[in-house]
Amino acid sequence: MSSSSWMPRMRRVAFFGAAAIFAAAFANAQSTLSANESSSSAYQLVADDGLGGGAALPAAPSAGGSGAAAGQQEHGWKHAVSSNFAFEAGGGFNAPVGNDTPVLTWGGNFTVGAGLHFAKRFSLLAEYQFMDDKLPGALIADAGSQGGHAHIWSLTLDPVIDLLPKHASSVYLTGGGGFYRKVTSFTDPEEVEECYYFCEVGTENVVVAHFSSNQGGVNLGMGFSHRLGGLYGDGKAKLFAEARYVFLNTPGITETNGLGTTEVLPVTVGVRW
Repeated sequence: MSSSSWMPRMRRVAFFGAAAIFAAAFANAQSTLSANESSSSAYQLVADDGLGGGAALPAAPSAGGSGAAAGQQEHGWKHAVSSNFAFEAGGGFNAPVGNDTPVLTWGGNFTVGAGLHFAKRFSLLAEYQFMDDKLPGALIADAGSQGGHAHIWSLTLDPVIDLLPKHASSVYLTGGGGFYRKVTSFTDPEEVEECYYFCEVGTENVVVAHFSSNQGGVNLGMGFSHRLGGLYGDGKAKLFAEARYVFLNTPGITETNGLGTTEVLPVTVGVRW
C-alpha cells in the first residue's frame, strides 16, 4: 500500500476514535449529573415529606471540614478550661491561739480565691484573705492609747485535696503559704470636721501609733463541704466550712516590742465552685 493511500485512512481512524472518546465522556458526564440531581431530589423529598415538613437534616460534608474541625477543637479547649475554673468566697471569725492569746482578741475575716480543678480530688487556688482583730485592753493601756486593732492580709497559693470526691458531702484538706502583712495600730478618739452637703463636727478613732511587718507565712487546715444542685447532687457549687492554723514569723515585731510570732485560727464559711 502506498503512503498516499495510507495517510488518509489514518486520519479517518483518528477522527472517528476521537469522536468516540468525546461521545463516551459526554455520556458519562450526563449520567453523573442525572445521579446527583436524583440524589438531591430524594434528599429534598425526605426533608419536606419524610420528616413532617420542615425537620432539619444533617448538612452534607463540605470542603471546609478541616476548618470546622479546628474550630471544634478550639471550642473544646476553651470549654475544658472554663469548666475546670475554680472560685471561692467566704467569711467568718478569727481566734487567737498560742503566743498571740495575750496580744490579740477575736475578730473577723474575709476570703476570696480563684484557680483550677486539675482532678476530682485536687484543686489549686490563689487566695486573698483579710483578718481584722481587736487588741486586748491591757495591751492598749500599756501603750497609753484608748483603742487598737491588728490587720493581717495575705496572698497565698493553697491546694485543696478532696477526700470523698464522689459524695455529695465530703471532707477536704487544705493548706499552703505565701506573703503576709500584719499591721498593729493604736488609736485615740479625736474631733474631726466632716463635710458632705453640710459640715458637722464628730468624733473619730485616729491612728496615733502603729508598727508593721512583711514576711512569709504558712497555713494548714481541714474543712467540710456539701455539694449543691444537680439531679443527683452532682452540681459544681459547694457550701464549705473550714478552720485553718496560720503561723507568721514576725521578726520585725519581735525585735521591737517582744510580741513574738503570730498564731491565729480563722474559721471561714462560704461557697466554692
